[in-house]
Amino acid sequence: MKPIDRVMATEKGKLKNPFDYKDPKIAEEGHKIYMGLSCNGCHGGGGGGGMCPPLTNETWVYGGDDDTLFRLITLGSQELQKNGYSRKGQEGVVGPMPPYKDLIDDETKLWKAIAWIRTVWKGREEKINW
Repeated sequence: MKPIDRVMATEKGKLKNPFDYKDPKIAEEGHKIYMGLSCNGCHGGGGGGGMCPPLTNETWVYGGDDDTLFRLITLGSQELQKNGYSRKGQEGVVGPMPPYKDLIDDETKLWKAIAWIRTVWKGREEKINW
């Protein structure tokens, strides 16, 4: 299923990654997808940030749960805000997240990229909400 179709078919807060980020094979596939979609151009090759927020720290601008990240990447930050989401955190860089709904043709690719993002996160255990 395309990510946009999954977003449209699923109640807010109900999206959950079916892949285990602790699985090295999934993480490796996810990193390749992340790089192939040029996410590194804004978030850095290792997720440490650039012109957009880092993916490695505890500050998740809209929230770090699976549902929010899936919707943010699919819809982009402007459309996400139109769907009732608001900023929860603040970063020094504020580049908007573009919508990837037309760039990712299979939701499994997006879930694997999110799984890889989990592997580079360096926050405290008690902050994990996925």
